Amino acid sequence: MKRVEANDPVALREFGNRRRNEGDHVSATEYWKKAAELGDSVAHYQLHCSYQDGEGVEKDMKKAIYHAEQAAIGGNPEARYNLGYEESGNHRIERAVKHWVIGATLGCDDSLDSLRKSYTLGLVQKEDFAAALRAHKAALDATKSPQREEAEAKWYDDLVEERN
Repeated sequence: MKRVEANDPVALREFGNRRRNEGDHVSATEYWKKAAELGDSVAHYQLHCSYQDGEGVEKDMKKAIYHAEQAAIGGNPEARYNLGYEESGNHRIERAVKHWVIGATLGCDDSLDSLRKSYTLGLVQKEDFAAALRAHKAALDATKSPQREEAEAKWYDDLVEERN
Protein backbone atom coordinates (compact mmCIF):
# COMPACT_ATOMS: atom_id res chain seq x y z
CA MET A 1 0.00 0.00 0.00
CA LYS A 2 2.97 2.32 0.61
CA ARG A 3 3.97 2.10 -3.05
CA VAL A 4 0.40 2.93 -4.14
CA GLU A 5 0.37 5.97 -1.85
CA ALA A 6 3.73 7.00 -3.31
CA ASN A 7 2.17 6.90 -6.81
CA ASP A 8 4.40 4.11 -8.06
CA PRO A 9 2.89 3.33 -11.49
CA VAL A 10 3.58 -0.42 -11.28
CA ALA A 11 2.03 -0.60 -7.80
CA LEU A 12 -1.00 1.36 -9.00
CA ARG A 13 -1.41 -0.98 -11.97
CA GLU A 14 -1.09 -4.08 -9.82
CA PHE A 15 -3.55 -2.67 -7.28
CA GLY A 16 -5.93 -2.09 -10.19
CA ASN A 17 -5.41 -5.71 -11.22
CA ARG A 18 -6.29 -6.80 -7.70
CA ARG A 19 -9.47 -4.73 -7.81
CA ARG A 20 -10.42 -6.22 -11.19
CA ASN A 21 -9.84 -9.74 -9.86
CA GLU A 22 -12.16 -8.89 -6.98
CA GLY A 23 -14.80 -7.85 -9.54
CA ASP A 24 -14.48 -4.09 -9.01
CA HIS A 25 -13.85 -2.96 -12.59
CA VAL A 26 -14.68 0.70 -11.91
CA SER A 27 -12.04 0.99 -9.20
CA ALA A 28 -9.57 -1.00 -11.32
CA THR A 29 -9.84 1.46 -14.20
CA GLU A 30 -9.25 4.39 -11.84
CA TYR A 31 -5.96 2.86 -10.66
CA TRP A 32 -4.98 2.06 -14.25
CA LYS A 33 -5.72 5.64 -15.29
CA LYS A 34 -3.36 6.92 -12.59
CA ALA A 35 -0.67 4.44 -13.63
CA ALA A 36 -1.11 5.33 -17.31
CA GLU A 37 -0.79 9.05 -16.52
CA LEU A 38 2.55 8.17 -14.94
CA GLY A 39 3.65 6.40 -18.13
CA ASP A 40 2.90 2.74 -17.45
CA SER A 41 2.39 1.13 -20.89
CA VAL A 42 0.77 -2.01 -19.43
CA ALA A 43 -1.83 0.18 -17.70
CA HIS A 44 -2.52 1.82 -21.07
CA TYR A 45 -3.08 -1.64 -22.53
CA GLN A 46 -5.46 -2.57 -19.72
CA LEU A 47 -7.38 0.66 -20.29
CA HIS A 48 -7.51 -0.19 -23.99
CA CYS A 49 -9.17 -3.50 -23.12
CA SER A 50 -11.53 -1.83 -20.63
CA TYR A 51 -12.73 0.80 -23.12
CA GLN A 52 -12.98 -1.78 -25.89
CA ASP A 53 -15.12 -4.12 -23.77
CA GLY A 54 -16.92 -1.51 -21.68
CA GLU A 55 -15.72 -2.97 -18.37
CA GLY A 56 -15.60 -0.39 -15.59
CA VAL A 57 -16.09 2.39 -18.12
CA GLU A 58 -18.49 3.16 -20.92
CA LYS A 59 -17.46 1.45 -24.15
CA ASP A 60 -15.50 3.98 -26.23
CA MET A 61 -13.48 2.86 -29.24
CA LYS A 62 -11.72 6.22 -29.64
CA LYS A 63 -10.34 5.94 -26.12
CA ALA A 64 -9.60 2.24 -26.66
CA ILE A 65 -7.51 3.06 -29.74
CA TYR A 66 -5.77 5.93 -27.96
CA HIS A 67 -4.70 3.67 -25.08
CA ALA A 68 -3.66 0.91 -27.49
CA GLU A 69 -1.48 3.42 -29.34
CA GLN A 70 0.10 4.60 -26.09
CA ALA A 71 0.74 1.01 -25.02
CA ALA A 72 2.23 0.19 -28.43
CA ILE A 73 4.52 3.21 -28.26
CA GLY A 74 5.59 1.92 -24.86
CA GLY A 75 6.56 -1.43 -26.40
CA ASN A 76 3.51 -3.56 -25.64
CA PRO A 77 3.37 -6.35 -28.27
CA GLU A 78 -0.29 -7.24 -27.67
CA ALA A 79 -1.25 -3.62 -28.29
CA ARG A 80 0.57 -3.81 -31.64
CA TYR A 81 -1.40 -6.92 -32.51
CA ASN A 82 -4.71 -5.27 -31.57
CA LEU A 83 -3.89 -2.14 -33.56
CA GLY A 84 -3.08 -4.33 -36.55
CA TYR A 85 -6.37 -6.14 -36.11
CA GLU A 86 -8.21 -2.81 -35.97
CA GLU A 87 -6.43 -1.59 -39.11
CA SER A 88 -7.23 -4.80 -40.99
CA GLY A 89 -10.88 -4.42 -40.03
CA ASN A 90 -10.76 -0.96 -41.59
CA HIS A 91 -9.19 -2.42 -44.78
CA ARG A 92 -5.82 -0.75 -44.16
CA ILE A 93 -3.79 -3.91 -44.66
CA GLU A 94 -0.40 -2.22 -45.12
CA ARG A 95 -0.76 -0.50 -41.74
CA ALA A 96 -1.99 -3.72 -40.15
CA VAL A 97 1.03 -5.61 -41.45
CA LYS A 98 3.38 -2.94 -40.07
CA HIS A 99 1.84 -3.33 -36.62
CA TRP A 100 2.03 -7.12 -36.83
CA VAL A 101 5.66 -7.06 -37.93
CA ILE A 102 6.56 -4.93 -34.92
CA GLY A 103 4.45 -7.15 -32.64
CA ALA A 104 6.08 -10.31 -33.99
CA THR A 105 9.51 -8.74 -33.55
CA LEU A 106 8.59 -8.20 -29.89
CA GLY A 107 7.59 -11.87 -29.55
CA CYS A 108 3.81 -11.68 -29.98
CA ASP A 109 2.50 -15.03 -31.24
CA ASP A 110 -0.82 -13.54 -32.39
CA SER A 111 1.00 -11.01 -34.58
CA LEU A 112 3.08 -13.77 -36.13
CA ASP A 113 -0.06 -15.81 -36.78
CA SER A 114 -1.72 -12.81 -38.48
CA LEU A 115 1.38 -12.34 -40.63
CA ARG A 116 1.29 -16.04 -41.53
CA LYS A 117 -2.34 -15.75 -42.62
CA SER A 118 -1.57 -12.57 -44.55
CA TYR A 119 1.34 -14.31 -46.27
CA THR A 120 -0.87 -17.22 -47.36
CA LEU A 121 -3.31 -14.67 -48.82
CA GLY A 122 -0.50 -12.98 -50.73
CA LEU A 123 -0.63 -9.79 -48.67
CA VAL A 124 2.91 -10.15 -47.28
CA GLN A 125 6.09 -10.83 -49.25
CA LYS A 126 8.02 -14.01 -48.51
CA GLU A 127 11.14 -12.08 -47.47
CA ASP A 128 9.17 -9.88 -45.07
CA PHE A 129 7.46 -12.86 -43.47
CA ALA A 130 10.77 -14.72 -43.15
CA ALA A 131 12.41 -11.68 -41.51
CA ALA A 132 9.51 -11.36 -39.05
CA LEU A 133 9.72 -15.07 -38.28
CA ARG A 134 13.45 -14.80 -37.52
CA ALA A 135 12.90 -11.71 -35.36
CA HIS A 136 10.09 -13.45 -33.46
CA LYS A 137 12.31 -16.44 -32.74
CA ALA A 138 15.12 -14.14 -31.60
CA ALA A 139 12.74 -12.32 -29.24
CA LEU A 140 11.59 -15.60 -27.72
CA ASP A 141 15.14 -16.91 -27.43
CA ALA A 142 16.19 -13.71 -25.65
CA THR A 143 13.68 -14.40 -22.89
CA LYS A 144 14.92 -17.92 -22.18
CA SER A 145 17.14 -18.64 -19.21
CA PRO A 146 17.44 -21.44 -16.66
CA GLN A 147 16.31 -19.05 -13.92
CA ARG A 148 13.20 -18.02 -15.85
CA GLU A 149 12.30 -21.63 -16.62
CA GLU A 150 12.76 -22.57 -12.96
CA ALA A 151 10.57 -19.65 -11.86
CA GLU A 152 7.85 -20.58 -14.37
CA ALA A 153 7.92 -24.21 -13.19
CA LYS A 154 7.63 -23.08 -9.55
CA TRP A 155 4.77 -20.71 -10.43
CA TYR A 156 2.95 -23.53 -12.21
CA ASP A 157 3.53 -25.97 -9.34
CA ASP A 158 2.26 -23.38 -6.84
CA LEU A 159 -0.81 -22.75 -8.99
CA VAL A 160 -1.62 -26.46 -9.24
CA GLU A 161 -1.12 -26.89 -5.50
CA GLU A 162 -3.34 -23.87 -4.78
CA ARG A 163 -6.18 -25.31 -6.89
CA ASN A 164 -6.01 -28.72 -5.21
